[in-house]
Amino acid sequence: MSPRPASQPEARPTTPGAQFGQLGVAMNTGPQPIPAHLNAGSRGRPGPLLEDLKALPSRVSVRLRLTVLYGLLFFMAGALLLFVTYLLVNTILDEVFPSGYIIIRKPDGAITDPDLVKDLAMRQLVGRSLLALAGVGIIALVLGYFVADRALSPLQRMTATARRLSESNLHERIALQGPEDELKELADTFDAMLERLGQAFDSQRRFVGNASHELRTPLAINRTLLEVALGDPDVSDDLRTVGKTLLANNARHERLIEGLLLLARSERELTTRTPVDVADVATTVLENVRRREDELPNEVTVHRELTPGTTSGDPVLLEHLVSNLVDNAIKHNDDGGEVWIRTGVLDGVTTVQVENTGPVVPGYEVERLFEPFRRLNADRLESAKGAGLGLSIVRSVVLAHRGTVYAAPRPGGGLIVTVRLPVG
Repeated sequence: MSPRPASQPEARPTTPGAQFGQLGVAMNTGPQPIPAHLNAGSRGRPGPLLEDLKALPSRVSVRLRLTVLYGLLFFMAGALLLFVTYLLVNTILDEVFPSGYIIIRKPDGAITDPDLVKDLAMRQLVGRSLLALAGVGIIALVLGYFVADRALSPLQRMTATARRLSESNLHERIALQGPEDELKELADTFDAMLERLGQAFDSQRRFVGNASHELRTPLAINRTLLEVALGDPDVSDDLRTVGKTLLANNARHERLIEGLLLLARSERELTTRTPVDVADVATTVLENVRRREDELPNEVTVHRELTPGTTSGDPVLLEHLVSNLVDNAIKHNDDGGEVWIRTGVLDGVTTVQVENTGPVVPGYEVERLFEPFRRLNADRLESAKGAGLGLSIVRSVVLAHRGTVYAAPRPGGGLIVTVRLPVG
């Protein structure tokens, strides 16, 4: 019998720490990027000034460089103004109190030299002017920082838009409003580039979809003709052998076309989103696997650790995602091996993890397994285990749902694939 589902574990508490006893350990085998949507809008986040000050030892941002430039220009202008003021006041005092001609008498009757009065006035002028320059300079630095932040806000919008962009949401535009300056020209150029990229991706997807649709009809006709021919009791053994070979080859081509269609669909932007429980999806997939166990290449034991975890997306695509992960874990396994499928919420993120035994996977081979038509230690001519689109479809579906997927080699052989999706 293949596969053999293991006994269902007892119900566990729904707290994240309790419901992921084994998943938490397995996920530590690889990096765990934090999705951008979990960081956005968090309370208690330090302001941009504090962030820049903390990052100052490692880098100096454009905002800080502009602030320092504004401050230096102000201090240089202030110093020049102080020097000119010093010369003007000194000249005026020399004209008002000519040396040797005027004697200043104090209220107590004492006589004071005008030169002493001028020296005292100039020292007081310089000292108080320097204090005023320092105080106003500090205020100018703070104001310069906010002025620089205001001037760079269009660039910040462009950066945020670029970070949000992917193949599935190239429709988004900056649409910067304001005067026709250099920043507006840069934003318009960026929007035009996005428009061209969107058209290129749409054209590629339409081509794949149309080509796949056009190829499905002749393949279906070929399959029907071969099945009719093989059903003839008078057919010779040689023709029957050739017919079975052609039928198997035709089935492979049909799987390839279906995979290309699904890949083209999963790379499009999701138009509708509905709440989906990944535990229900995994249960449905495992039930389908049990029904077609006779068609599977290996006899494996399936362990299920399913706890609720809701996300927002396309239920059909999510079912294909989990199905591809499970099929991949069964096909690329040893006879009598094991497969673990886990679902739930971990660290505020809906998570699906599939782990399997099997051949040892080198770490440097893991990333390329997500590329289309890539197989471990195989070329494109090997077709016994599929068309090589399984993990490519998984990655496309995950990106369409704004999630992350990563894989890590399993100690002792096999692979651990972890999918993290936004909680919906």
